[in-house]
Amino acid sequence: MSTDQYSKELTEKQVYSIAGGHLFHDLYTSFLAPLLPTLMDSLSINLTAAGLLTSLSRLPSILNPLIGYLADKTGARYFVIFAPAFTATFMSLIGSTNSPIALGVILFLGGASSTIFHASSPALVAKASETRKGFGMSVYMAGGGIGRGLGPLLAVWALSIWGLSGLWRLMFLGWGVSIILFFQFRNFEFKPKERFSLREDIPFFKRFFIPLAFVLILRSALTACLSTYLPVFMVQSGTPLWLAGAALSILEISGVIGALILGPISDKIGRKKIIIVSILFSATLVPIFLQLSGWAVFPILILIGFFNLSTGTMFLALVQDNFQHHRATGNSIYILISFLSNALMLIVIGLIGDNFGLSLAYWVSAFAALLSIPVMQFLPSFNPGEIPNG
Repeated sequence: MSTDQYSKELTEKQVYSIAGGHLFHDLYTSFLAPLLPTLMDSLSINLTAAGLLTSLSRLPSILNPLIGYLADKTGARYFVIFAPAFTATFMSLIGSTNSPIALGVILFLGGASSTIFHASSPALVAKASETRKGFGMSVYMAGGGIGRGLGPLLAVWALSIWGLSGLWRLMFLGWGVSIILFFQFRNFEFKPKERFSLREDIPFFKRFFIPLAFVLILRSALTACLSTYLPVFMVQSGTPLWLAGAALSILEISGVIGALILGPISDKIGRKKIIIVSILFSATLVPIFLQLSGWAVFPILILIGFFNLSTGTMFLALVQDNFQHHRATGNSIYILISFLSNALMLIVIGLIGDNFGLSLAYWVSAFAALLSIPVMQFLPSFNPGEIPNG
């Protein structure tokens, strides 16, 4: 076997192995949304409190730049290896809490583990798929999307069998995943061969991330409605919990399909064009979704998931395009902004939902998403083959 052939197989193994880890990791992070209606009843909390508690899982994202910097300097394999086990442990314990404070602590710890994984893993995927980042990120995001699609089904099934207090049994699968990743990656070294000054690239960081922050904040309202609050909205509308959980799974799986199709297309025609089209379609489909009920909502949810959830792939690839010398640092700043934006909008949407109803919150989120489209024009453009400042 030639060196080139071996390198190709090795690269594919890295991408698919990390995507597999992403699948099982995000399987656990998706437990909260479908369990939220039951947890709200069990702990006697309203939508605002639920939004605050959920946002606690995003709070550790303030450490993203530090984690990304350490990953760029020291390599990130152990971050990627052990995070699934820790996340599985914490998220499997959310049903064992008997107070909002205890739930908040568990969610914070689970969020810390999730932060470590998401700040480190995309940089490794980008390195392994150097010439086709859109494809590599599509596979990586597909893994996470499949996990987030299966997670609600697993959580609702486990709830029906064991109840909230029995969910701890699910943690052992995550431990097994970390053991497998350890044996696959223990002999790989991901430290960069060259050192590049982060200080010199700070002006480009500012020029890129300031407009991106506005885009993510405006988009996050719709993301909060379509992820965390979707099961609550459907249950309040009279939908059975199992069907609401299925709706969330279908939404996520549609996002996986969208990422796999639109990611490679973005390699050819550009990330910004795909992002703008995706936001436009998903936002304009929301009013149609609000007019439907029961099984009729599923075709619209498929389209919304296809366009809206797949944009995460393009944002990740866009960051990796522009920060080839500081991959993990650039990615960690993106995730910091994204997670904090989501945390803010979880609270805002919760407040709107408590005071005016979730239906109005969906209208507001769709309008906010449309406002992000003009801001996209301020992002620096990247041309394939060009080495950006980062």
